[in-house]
Amino acid sequence: MGLASWFNDFCSDIQVKDGGTIASRYKAITRRLNTDFWDTTSETSHSLYVGSYGRNTAVKGFSDLDMVFELPSDLYYKYNEYSGNGQSALLQAIRTSLQRTYNSSSIGADGQVVCIHFDDGITFEIVPVFTNKAGSYTFPDSNNGGSWRTTNPRSEIEAIRDKNKVCNLNLVLLCRMMRVWKKRWDVPIGGLLIDTLAYQFIGNWEYKDKSFIYYDYICRDFFGFLASQNPEKTYWKAPGSDQHVYKKGVFQAKALKCQKLAQEAINFELATPKLEDSAKQKWREIFGTAFKD
Repeated sequence: MGLASWFNDFCSDIQVKDGGTIASRYKAITRRLNTDFWDTTSETSHSLYVGSYGRNTAVKGFSDLDMVFELPSDLYYKYNEYSGNGQSALLQAIRTSLQRTYNSSSIGADGQVVCIHFDDGITFEIVPVFTNKAGSYTFPDSNNGGSWRTTNPRSEIEAIRDKNKVCNLNLVLLCRMMRVWKKRWDVPIGGLLIDTLAYQFIGNWEYKDKSFIYYDYICRDFFGFLASQNPEKTYWKAPGSDQHVYKKGVFQAKALKCQKLAQEAINFELATPKLEDSAKQKWREIFGTAFKD
């Protein structure tokens, strides 16, 4: 086995494996909310996967599944007219609906979401939304007395999907690999910022149309791209939506260290004779045990 096989196996191993369980829960949640708010038992209408799962960049072992549920527009006017925190009341209405299907002790409503905590460690975070003419969503924020905010996850999903197609599917796999690196190195960087920076990087990367044989280079060069980001910068614009994606901390130093480790791995691969065991150990330093022996 060589470099291409290593990365092929790595990317296969980190894929989300429990898609069937996730889909069945998503349908049950959708059916419950549709029954109570739309007078239909549809398992698919009015809901959408968002977040990393919606962008197809989640990896095995992820814990939070984000979804939105579109509500009838008249409910916006109802809760907007509340003298108190109408946003909190709306979240409680969603929670009450879901309690008819799920144990009330597993459901919480806080801030902007209603959460259902499942025994296998996955939490579904449901955001009730109202659809705007431009395709964006208005959603409730119950913090600080309540307010309405806007998001546009569809445009982000479409931007990642379209860029992935013209990059030989390398964008999504890069985003997934970097999530493994984030966990391994405890990097203070959010998933949407990983996806945003990977999107910016790969559009100009010279080997974006290649496959696994170039994945040593894609990792090295992306680490270099991360390391080169201005440490004074506080936010970047998400692909598609242009929403501000704020940094959680300094990630550049760890990216620079892993750029150097990746270059060491490449040097071992290019040695005569090849030092494949040494190269693989460098990749395992970067990605941990997810990168198999």
